Amino acid sequence: MNCIIVDDELPAIQELSYFISNFSSIKITEKFDDSIKALEYIQNNLVDIIFLDINMPKLDGLAFSRVINTQKSKPLLVFITAYRDYAVEAFEVAAFDYILKPYSENRIADTLKRLEGCSVGKCSNNKLTIWKNEKLFVLNLTDIYYCRANEHDVFIYTKSEEFKITSSIGELYKKLPQEIFFKCHRSYIVNLDKITEIIPWFNNTYMLKLQGIVAEVPVSRHNITRFKHLMGI
Repeated sequence: MNCIIVDDELPAIQELSYFISNFSSIKITEKFDDSIKALEYIQNNLVDIIFLDINMPKLDGLAFSRVINTQKSKPLLVFITAYRDYAVEAFEVAAFDYILKPYSENRIADTLKRLEGCSVGKCSNNKLTIWKNEKLFVLNLTDIYYCRANEHDVFIYTKSEEFKITSSIGELYKKLPQEIFFKCHRSYIVNLDKITEIIPWFNNTYMLKLQGIVAEVPVSRHNITRFKHLMGI
């Protein structure tokens, strides 16, 4: 895998270059202090990963990422910034990670390790990074029981915790491995491995009980046929 670094501060570029070179097999192909030049480079070269600052002259990191997301081949985006206020917007543009400066050696090493477990556009490390209470939580996908949409937010539930992200349930579903997760209702995604009971409900629908929690998840009529096939009913 290769990467570029886009940051208008030379010490930040030098520090990140040191960590990438010494803690991973990722190859640094270019370094930019100008986001416009970086964008021109990406349009003519294949880039796997972009390490990106947010507070950039000419074109800030978020605007830069929105341009990148219109391309067919989308590099993985890692924001490294001193500004915590943009974390939600960063994950709305499908950022792989959001690292606050100054960061520790362990923090950047963990991100580099997870990046090495990914190919462009598809992660194989089965983790989801979520911002909550001014912290970033890395969830194992196997710990997610179900997801529920509520207006412009999506709530993600583990056995003991609830996380809220600003996203559509459809966008979240695209990020999840569909051999494990099923969009059983327009507002719900369920982890198939957590289902313990399938209860027939009115109008030929189902309610699902999940392992060790009280909440129940509906299966809509529109999704019944596909659900039966997945569950061997």
